[in-house]
Amino acid sequence: MLEAQVYECPYCGEPVETALDLSAGDQQYIEDCQVCCRPVLFDLRTDGRDWSLDVRREDD
Repeated sequence: MLEAQVYECPYCGEPVETALDLSAGDQQYIEDCQVCCRPVLFDLRTDGRDWSLDVRREDD
């Protein structure tokens, strides 16, 4: 199950949209910002229905 989510890049501050895969359970992964190309660390917590997303700089 994919969920579209807009987040604010922790580097450039621009809003960026990403797709979250809620069917894979809790995840940590890195995606490059689509605006500034810097690595953003995603921390997704989900039980398959409810979810929370924390994004931060890779060097934090």
